[in-house]
Amino acid sequence: MTLRHLPLHDGWTLTAEGPVPLGLPTGGVPATVPGCVHTDLLAAGLIDDPYLDDNENRLGWIGRTDWTYRTTFDWTPDGHDHADLCFDGLDTVATVLLNGIEVGRSADQHRSHRFPVRAVLAEGANTLDVRFTAPYTYAEALRERLGDRPGAYAEPYAFIRKMACNFGWDWGPTLVTSGIWRPVALETWSGPRIASVTLLPDLDDAGTPRLTVRLDVDRSGGQALEAVVEAAGERASFTVPAGEDRATTTLSVPGAAPWWPHSHGEQPLYDVSVRLGEEVWQGRTGFRGVTLEREAFRFVVNGEPVFVRGVNWIPEDCFPTRLTRQRISDRLDQAVAAGVNLVRVWGGGLYESDDFYELADEKGLLVWQDFPFACAAYPEEQPLWDEVAAEARQNVTRLAPHPSLVLWCGNNENLEGHADWGWQKELGDRTWGYGYYHELLPAIVAETDPTRPYWPGSPYSGTPDAHPQDPARGTIHVWDVWNRADYRAYADRVPRFVAEFGFQGPPAYATLRRAVSGPLTPDAPLLAHHQKAEDGNAKLLRGLGDHLPQPGADFDDWHWLTQLNQARAVAFGIRHFRSHTPYCMGTIVWQLNDCWPVVSWSAVDGDGRRKPLWYALRAVYADRLIAVRDGAVHLVNDAPTPWTGTLLLARHGLDGTVLAEEEMVVSTAARSVSRVPLPPSVAEPADRTRELLVARLGDTRAVEFYEEDTRLALEPARYDVTVTENGGDAPGYRVEVTARTLVRDLALFPDRLDPAAEVDDMLVTLLPGESKVFMITGAVLPDPDALGARPVLRCVNDTIAR
Repeated sequence: MTLRHLPLHDGWTLTAEGPVPLGLPTGGVPATVPGCVHTDLLAAGLIDDPYLDDNENRLGWIGRTDWTYRTTFDWTPDGHDHADLCFDGLDTVATVLLNGIEVGRSADQHRSHRFPVRAVLAEGANTLDVRFTAPYTYAEALRERLGDRPGAYAEPYAFIRKMACNFGWDWGPTLVTSGIWRPVALETWSGPRIASVTLLPDLDDAGTPRLTVRLDVDRSGGQALEAVVEAAGERASFTVPAGEDRATTTLSVPGAAPWWPHSHGEQPLYDVSVRLGEEVWQGRTGFRGVTLEREAFRFVVNGEPVFVRGVNWIPEDCFPTRLTRQRISDRLDQAVAAGVNLVRVWGGGLYESDDFYELADEKGLLVWQDFPFACAAYPEEQPLWDEVAAEARQNVTRLAPHPSLVLWCGNNENLEGHADWGWQKELGDRTWGYGYYHELLPAIVAETDPTRPYWPGSPYSGTPDAHPQDPARGTIHVWDVWNRADYRAYADRVPRFVAEFGFQGPPAYATLRRAVSGPLTPDAPLLAHHQKAEDGNAKLLRGLGDHLPQPGADFDDWHWLTQLNQARAVAFGIRHFRSHTPYCMGTIVWQLNDCWPVVSWSAVDGDGRRKPLWYALRAVYADRLIAVRDGAVHLVNDAPTPWTGTLLLARHGLDGTVLAEEEMVVSTAARSVSRVPLPPSVAEPADRTRELLVARLGDTRAVEFYEEDTRLALEPARYDVTVTENGGDAPGYRVEVTARTLVRDLALFPDRLDPAAEVDDMLVTLLPGESKVFMITGAVLPDPDALGARPVLRCVNDTIAR
C-alpha cells in the first residue's frame, strides 16, 4: 500500500456565526492553520495584542462566539479505496463538514480525529468547513446538565476537555480559544494501513536494552500480515494474525547504550522503523529503565536513584501554535543551564508537542507528565468519560517512545482539593474525578505503557486512605509559605518529595516596559492587571518580612527587592530540602516559565528573560552545594565522584577582617550528603549584626550572615567599576566590580539599557577587596558606563545601608 498524504493548510478563511463587536470583512478573515481565532484576528489587525496593558479585558466575547473555518481543495481520484480527513488537533467543540455533509465531530482539544470521507469527496473542488461551537456555550450547558462542581476558579473548565488555563489562572490571562490548532490533512490509502505504533523502551532484568513494539493496523481483509521492526542494528519479523488488528513483539538490542538524565550520563538515541508492506513508520527512542519507590517517592533510573532537581512547566504561550521548536529548545536550554534535570508538565495545560519531548530526550531532561486535570472536581459522566479514555490512549501511545518521560500522573491538586478544600460537602454524591485517577487512567497506563510508573495525583501520599499532604510519604505541595508564612517556614518540615513550591517576583524591567504603557509604579493599575494572584502584590510585600526593607513608592526599589526576595526564598527552601538527601529525594520549583508578561512565580519571564531566581536556581541546583543549617555545614554532593578536600570556615567582620578560621579535611561520597558540625569559634559571632561566615570547599563557596539584612550594620556600598568593550564580532562588555566595602547580592540588569542585553551572573556577595567580572552580551549599548550605576547595577546596600 502507498499512502498519499495531502496537507490542507492553505486558503482558509474565518467567519463569525452571529454578531460580534467589530467589523469583520465580507468573506471572512484570512486564517492560518494551524492557528486559532485570536491569532487570526490579531494578524488581521482587528484586535489589540491581548498580552499588552489590559487589552485582555475586551476580548472575552471571542470565547462566547461560534466560528467557522473554511477552505477549498482540489482532489482527483487516485485509485485508493479509502480517504480520511485527519485532524491532529481541534480546539475544541467542532463539527466537520465536507461539501456540506457532516463527516465528524470533536469535543476534546487533547486528541486527534480521523474521519472517513471517501464517499463524500468530489472530483475537482471540495469545500471543507469546520464549525466551532463557543467553548463557554458547550461547557456551561454541560455544567447545567450534570450539576456544578467546585474548583479553584469560577470558570467551567472542568466541563470541557480543553486546556484549563485558557480560562485564566493565578498567573495567566483568560483567553478562551477556538481553532484548528494542529495539522490537518487528507490521507488516501488501500489495503492494510499502520494505524499506530507503540514503542516501549526499557532494560531487561540483566540491564540489556530491549524494545517492545505494538503494531495496530487498519484493514478490511483478514489475511495474516508480516511486519518488520529495525532498531539499533537489530531486526525482527513478526506477524499480525489473520482476523486481528494488533501484534506485539519484543526486540533485544544489546548493542545500544542506556539513556541517562544529563545529571547522570549521556543520551544516546536510536532510529526505529516498522514496516508493513510498502508502508514504513519511523521514530526514535532511547533505552532506560525507570522505577518509582512509592513511599519515598524516589525515582530510580537504570538502577540508580536520582535526586530530582525539577521545575514545573506551564504552557509557554496561551496560543500554542505560535511556539516554534527553537523557542521550546531555548526554554529547555535555560532549564538545563540552571542545573534542572526534570520538568513536570503541569495538569492545567496540555500534552505538549512532539518537539517538546524530542528536545527533552536530546537534552537529558526527565519529564513528569500530568494528565490534563487541575484544581477542580471533574465530572465522570458521558460524554467526558469516553473523551478522557480516548485522549489518554492516544497520548500514552504517542509519548511512550520518549526515554525522557518517566512518570504518568493523574492530576494536579484534585485529590487535595477533595480532602481539604471543602469540596465534599458541596459535591454530595456527585462524581469528582476519583474514577479517572484511581481506575480509568491507571488501567490505560497498565495496558498501554507498563514500562513507566503511574501516580494518581500530586500531592498524594500513596494510598487513597492517607491524607494527600503527608510529608512522610509520596509528594507534597508547599503553598502556605507564599500565602501566609515567612519563607523560613520551609525549614519547619522535612518531606520526602516537594512537587510544588514557589515564591513570586516581577518579570524583567524590559518585559514590563513592553507590556505596560504609562508610568511604572508599584500601584499602577495596568501593572496590577499583570498580577493575577489573589492579593498578590500585598503578599509580595509581606514576604519581604524582616529579610529586606519595604520599598515604599519607589518602583526601582520595589522591582529589585521583590525579585531578590523571590530568589532568596526559593533558594532557602532548596538548600534545606537538598541537605536532607536521601530522605528527601526531589524538589520541583513552581515554575520555570510564563505564558505572557506577568508578575509570577517563574524563573524565566514571559519574554524569555531570566529573573534573579534563575541565577539562584543555577547556584542551588549545582551538582555540589554547601548548605549551612542547624549548627552544621551540609556538603551536598550530587556528582558521580566523591567530593574531597579541605573545608575552610572563616568568621569575618563586615569590613573583611578575619575573626576566626577553621580547617578540616572532608570527604563526601558520590550522590550523598555529609554533615560537618560548625566549630564553636565560627558557630556563634560576637556581634550578629557585624559578622558573617564564609565556607569554602574547592571552587564552591557559601556566604552566610548571622542576622537578617534589615538588622545588619551595612555600610553604603563602595566599589570601583571598570567597563571595557569585548573585541570580536559579537557585541559585549566586560564589567569588573572591585569592592571597597562588603557588597551584598550584587546584580546587573542590562535590559534596562537595551531589551536584548543579558548578563552571565547575578546575586554575588563580595567582601572588601574582592572582585567580580560580569559579561554583558546581546546588544551594543549607547552608554556602556551606565552599566556601573543605578538602576542597572544594584546591591542590597542600596536599600538598607545606614
